Amino acid sequence: MSLIRGTSLQGYPELVRVMGSDPLPLLAAAGVPPAAVGDPDAFIRYRSLVTAVESAATATGASDFGRRLALHQGIEILGPLGVAALTAPDSAAAFRAVGQYQAVYSPAIKGTIVPSDGRYARYEFRVELKRLPAHRQVIELSLGASLRIFRLILGAGFTPASVHLPHDALAPTADYRAYFGCPVRFAEPFSGFRIRRSELRRPLPSQGPVHDVVRQYLRSIAPPTDGTRAEATRTLARRLLPTGGLTIELVAGQLSLHPRTLQRQLAAEGTTFEALVEGIRRDETVRCLRDTDMPLGQLSGLLGYSEQSVLTRACHRWFATSPTAHRRALRRL
Repeated sequence: MSLIRGTSLQGYPELVRVMGSDPLPLLAAAGVPPAAVGDPDAFIRYRSLVTAVESAATATGASDFGRRLALHQGIEILGPLGVAALTAPDSAAAFRAVGQYQAVYSPAIKGTIVPSDGRYARYEFRVELKRLPAHRQVIELSLGASLRIFRLILGAGFTPASVHLPHDALAPTADYRAYFGCPVRFAEPFSGFRIRRSELRRPLPSQGPVHDVVRQYLRSIAPPTDGTRAEATRTLARRLLPTGGLTIELVAGQLSLHPRTLQRQLAAEGTTFEALVEGIRRDETVRCLRDTDMPLGQLSGLLGYSEQSVLTRACHRWFATSPTAHRRALRRL
């Protein structure tokens, strides 16, 4: 069973209601708990996403439902993965970060950037699952959201050289061109964009609009300033853990502290950065093993581990047993 974060349906209830339908029966039929919609810590089945979006297009009569839904979504749907992209030194590194850790958002999809010819590269979006029902709206949702993410990283003026869709047009072709801002080709062998290679070599300013967006995002997930330093550190570490690049230097920088100052403050509260991170990993492991069917490879990525074997060793250290055995034991309680 392949999963995707609940943020993949961000904006769904509001859009369905605006278009004159009731989202609750549609979500129920798709097997999506309403509380999971928009929740970065909740996971739903990718097939449930497909059912919810495709059925909403039918119920509302909106042939562009997927593209409309994308307007409610941006890089924030990726959670800490978005932070990893926006703190990268240049656009190429940002896209590498997304590609390396995108399974944290969903192992069911893959986005890659590959050379196309001398002047262009190709961004290709793929759904890795087999035998899915028709999911044209989800493809259009994904490319619409991808375009918004590209524009945050590369600048609001970014426009692909062309957009490619694997299905026939669902609406007038002029609507597609107005939406994407470039020629759109249909019944193509892949879904994605053609991009000027020069766009992928842009530096990202450390003191500029992108940095401000990152700080605004991190402030939004940090606890109130009157909380303890350990609470603030724990909140940031939990959000940044899946990027695989969590360090005390990164967290201290977001708290406007020197790393040694942060360590001293944590010591005064009776803990260390390493102990906080270890506790977060242990707690997340228990929660996911007990409450979800998340594959162990995906759980390893969520915890910021490079390999599943690291998770296995950690479980033996914490619980004196393997992840699979501990999952069985938790569900017997």
